Amino acid sequence: MVLLNARWLTSAILLLGGTGAALAQAYPTKPVTVIVPYAVGGTTDIVARLVTTQIGNGLGQPMVVDNRAGGGGNIGWGAVARSAPDGYTLLTTEMSFTIAPALGTKQPFDPKKDFAHIITAAAAPHVLVVNPSVPAKTVQEFIAAAKAHPGKLNYGSGGNGTNTHLGGELFKREAAIDLTHVPYKGAGQVLQDLMGGQVQALVTSLPTALPHIKSGKLRALMVTSEKRSPLLPDVPSAKEAGLPRVAMDFWVGFSAPAGTSQPVIDKLNKAITDALNSADGRKRLAEQGLEPVPNSPTQASQLVAAEMQRWGAVVKAAGIKAD
Repeated sequence: MVLLNARWLTSAILLLGGTGAALAQAYPTKPVTVIVPYAVGGTTDIVARLVTTQIGNGLGQPMVVDNRAGGGGNIGWGAVARSAPDGYTLLTTEMSFTIAPALGTKQPFDPKKDFAHIITAAAAPHVLVVNPSVPAKTVQEFIAAAKAHPGKLNYGSGGNGTNTHLGGELFKREAAIDLTHVPYKGAGQVLQDLMGGQVQALVTSLPTALPHIKSGKLRALMVTSEKRSPLLPDVPSAKEAGLPRVAMDFWVGFSAPAGTSQPVIDKLNKAITDALNSADGRKRLAEQGLEPVPNSPTQASQLVAAEMQRWGAVVKAAGIKAD
């Protein structure tokens, strides 16, 4: 009887495995929705639209970007966490997704357990920018001015707990300076006031700041990477500026609800990887200051876990709380 039960269990497992593989082979049979938990036009949205345009043809079905802004990302994240794990609702994840758990706000889902990470996809350094009216022409001059006048210089952010806030705090800590934080309700507002001279500095993603640097409305002092950006060859890296621990990427990945079958995850990973490795995909990303990161689902999951640990420590050290 035990032998018969064992044979039945083995047959059932093989049947389920075969069914999963068959479903993945047929997938997708309808459009796939990619939820971006932010407004149109930001770096996350740019990456989502670049990648989905590229991979729609490869999958044989269109991929539709759905912007669900609000709640610091929680509205979009929650929508995907509650979705069926069938591969038809995906999510863009990025740095803020890994910061949020440390901020103490109640989330109607478990960020560590309710998502299956597919791929990291793309990354870009952050950049320290100042209003052109700021006398400092280099990072060292800016740090010297801040040390000479503690708390007198300020930096803006898109809000408490955002990547722009954490970037500013990391810069403050590593440079051992006192800057006054001025939070805004979104990246667009802080950029406008930075260019208008109401705030003096900002640490933001390179794709967000690049057009304003090129137009001369902002001055770049440092890119937060180990090497210079090809798009800003005259701007030193964090390592060159003597601040190697300020190195930080703004990355954008793709995830699915937990429970999505591994064959579907693998198929999506391959489709996105192929898109990232295509000549057109690389060209379009490079134009935005982004580099492809075609890693595996395991590596994407490891990155998310490492980022949660890193930014959790920064949040705790700075005493940051969500609005």
